[in-house]
Amino acid sequence: MAAAELTQRVAELREQLRYHLYRYHVLDDPIVSDAEYDALMRELRAIEEMHPDLVTPDSPTQRVGAPASEKFAKVRHPVPMLSLGNAFDEDDLRAWRERVVRVLGEQAPIAFVVEPKIDGLAIALTYENGRFVRGATRGDGEVGEDVTANLRTIPSVPLQLRKPDQEDQRLKTKDQGDRVEDDSSSLVLGPWSIPSSIEVRGEVYMRIADFEALNKRLAAEGERVAANPRNAAAGSLRQKDPSISAGRPLRFFAYAVGPFEGIALPSQWETLELFRALGFPVNRDRRRFEDFEQVIAYTRDWMARRDQLEYEADGIVVKVDSFAQQRELGVVGRDPRWAIAYKFPARETTSKLLDIVINVGRTGVITPNAVIEPVTIGGVVVRNASLHNADYIKERDIRIGDYVTVKRAGDVIPYIIGPIVDRRTGDEQPWSMPERCPACGTLLERAEGEVAYRCPNFGICPAQLVRRIEHFVSRGAMDIAGVGEKQAQLFVERGLVKDVADLYRLTADIFEGMDGFGEKRISNLLTAIEASKSRPLSRLITGLGIRFVGEVAALALAAAFGSLDALANATAEQVVLIDGIGPAVANSVAQFFSLPANQALVQKLKDVGVQAEGQPIAARAGDGLSGQTFVITGTLPTMTREQAEQLIKSHGGKVTGSVTKKTSYLLAGEAAGSKLAKATELKVPIIDEAGLLELIESAPVDTPTTPAETNGDGAGSAGGPNQMMLDI
Repeated sequence: MAAAELTQRVAELREQLRYHLYRYHVLDDPIVSDAEYDALMRELRAIEEMHPDLVTPDSPTQRVGAPASEKFAKVRHPVPMLSLGNAFDEDDLRAWRERVVRVLGEQAPIAFVVEPKIDGLAIALTYENGRFVRGATRGDGEVGEDVTANLRTIPSVPLQLRKPDQEDQRLKTKDQGDRVEDDSSSLVLGPWSIPSSIEVRGEVYMRIADFEALNKRLAAEGERVAANPRNAAAGSLRQKDPSISAGRPLRFFAYAVGPFEGIALPSQWETLELFRALGFPVNRDRRRFEDFEQVIAYTRDWMARRDQLEYEADGIVVKVDSFAQQRELGVVGRDPRWAIAYKFPARETTSKLLDIVINVGRTGVITPNAVIEPVTIGGVVVRNASLHNADYIKERDIRIGDYVTVKRAGDVIPYIIGPIVDRRTGDEQPWSMPERCPACGTLLERAEGEVAYRCPNFGICPAQLVRRIEHFVSRGAMDIAGVGEKQAQLFVERGLVKDVADLYRLTADIFEGMDGFGEKRISNLLTAIEASKSRPLSRLITGLGIRFVGEVAALALAAAFGSLDALANATAEQVVLIDGIGPAVANSVAQFFSLPANQALVQKLKDVGVQAEGQPIAARAGDGLSGQTFVITGTLPTMTREQAEQLIKSHGGKVTGSVTKKTSYLLAGEAAGSKLAKATELKVPIIDEAGLLELIESAPVDTPTTPAETNGDGAGSAGGPNQMMLDI
C-alpha cells in the first residue's frame, strides 16, 4: 500500500474507532459488535507498528476509552484506569508469559491470578476512613463521570467498610469451585485493618437472568429494551435520576485497587482477599497459580464452560500476582505488561436481516426465523437465526432490512437480540404474523395466554406432516435410518405418505425412476422400515409426537398401560396418576387420542404390524436400589435404555430424565452428551453398565438405601462401584 493510501486508511480507521468508542462509552448504544471493533483496532495497531511515524498522541491506540458524558460532573482519576492487551489464542498467551519472563528473569518465581473477565461497566469507588465518598466511571481512563448517587443504590456496593475480624485475619482461601486446583492454600494473608483511604476498582454488571426479566418489564411498559446485559447495566447506572438506577438489578464485583493509604498490600491475590474481608463481592472463580500450565488449563476449562456463568464474560484476565513485579514490568502505552485479557471467541456480531420466514412445526406451532447475511460466530457460519415468536419481534421493533445483533451461545441456535436502530435508512419494512398457514392456507389460531400461533389443521397440513415424519423416524423414536427432512418432504409432496403409518406401506416399485434411489438404497430403506416395527412400545409413543410427551414420559406411559390400545382408551384422570406425569401431559395425551384422525392412525399402525404391545413389567427383584435416583445417557454395551430402566425399577430405583443435585447416579454409555457434563459439574457419581450390575449385586438384600446413606442431598457416595473418574 502506498504511503498516501496508508495515511488515508489510518485516518479512516481512527475516525471509525472514535465514533464507535463514543457510542459505546458515552451513549451506551453501540452499532457494531465487540468483534468488529476489535478487528478495526487490530488493523490500526498493525499499521502503526509497521509505520511508527504514523502514530499520533490522539490515536485510539493511545487511549483507553471515550470522553466523559456531559450529563455528569467530571472526575479525574488519581491513577489512570488502564486497558488490557488481548490474547486470542494459547500462542498469544504463552507469548505474553515469555515477555514477562524476559523482563523479570528466568529464575524469578512468578505467580499468576486469573478470573473470568466480566462484561460490564468499569468503575472506581473511593473510601475515606471506611466510608464511601465518591464513585466514578472509567471514561477515557483519565477522566470519568461522577455517578456516586447512582452507585449508592447498588446493594453490593458497601457504603461503610466492615472491619476484618479474627476469622478474616486467619483467612486462607480454599478452592471454592473444584474446577482447577490452585496453590493459594499455602499463602498466609493478613493481618488487615480498614485503610485510611482506598480506591476499589471493579465492574458494575447485570446477571443474565435479571437482564432478561428487566427487558420483559421494559417491553411490557412500552420502553426501549437493551441489546445485552452490558448495555443494560451501563444505561441503568448512568441515569440522571438515581431512583431509576435503584429500580434496576445492578451488581458489583471488585477486582483491582487504585491508590490506598494505611495498609500494606503486596499482591493482587491478597488484595482480592482483603476486598472480601472489607465487604466487597469478589469473583468466586478467581484462582492463583504458580505453574503457567495451570493457567492454560484454567482458560481451556472456562472456554468450554463459559455458558455456565450467570453473567456475560468475554474472556479470562491473567495478572502477575506480585505488585513489586508489576511495578518492574511497567506499562506500554496504556496497556500494563503485567496483565492480559484472553478473549473468548466472539459470540455476538452484526448482520443484515434479509427476510423473516415462518416454519410450521409438527404440532402446528408457527415459528418466525430470520434469514441474515452470512456471518461467522465462534467459528460457525450463520445464515439463519431464531426470532422466538411474534411478540418478541413486535416488542423489539425488528424490521426486515435492519442491521441486527446476532448471538450464538454454546450449542444454542443463533438468535436475534435486536435491531441497531441508528443504522436504519428508512427502507426497512415492519413484519407481522400472517393470518393463514403458508403450507395449507388454514386460518392461524392463538390460544388465550399463549405466545404461539398454531395451524389447527393437524390432519392435513403438509408442513406439519413433514415434521411429524421427521420426528417419527428420529433416533429417540422409531429410528429409521435413511429417512430425513429431504425424504420426508419428497414423500409428502408426491402423496406417498399421508400419515406416519403409510411409511410401512412403501414398496420397492414406488421408488423406481426416482433420482437418488438406487437398488441398494431402496433395499436398505425398506429393511430399516421393517426393522422399526419391533421397536419397544415407548419408542412408538414417543414417535407419535404427542405434545409434552418426550422419551421419559413415553417410558412411564408404556410401563403403566402396557399397550397402545390401553393408553388410547385412558382418561386424563387415569394418566395423571402415573408417577412423574403431570396434568398438562395427561390432558395432552387424552386430547390426542380423542381425535378421530389419531384413532384411525393407531389402527393403521397395528394393521401394518408395528409393535403396539409393551413388555410385561418385571416382577420386583429386590429393594437394593430403593431411595436411589438414576439418569441414563449414551449407548450401553448390552442393554437398551428401556431395559436398563426396567432393571433399575425392578430393584426399587427411580429413573428421571434430568441431572440434578438429587440424582444418585448417572448411568453413562458411549457417546454420552450434555448430561455427562452436568453430572460432572454437580459431582454426581458416574457409573457404566458394569457398575450398575455391581451396584445391584453388592446392595444388601431387602435393605433399602436410606437418605442417611447418601451425601445428604441424594447425590450418593463419592466412590461407587466402577465409578468413572472423569475430568470434563
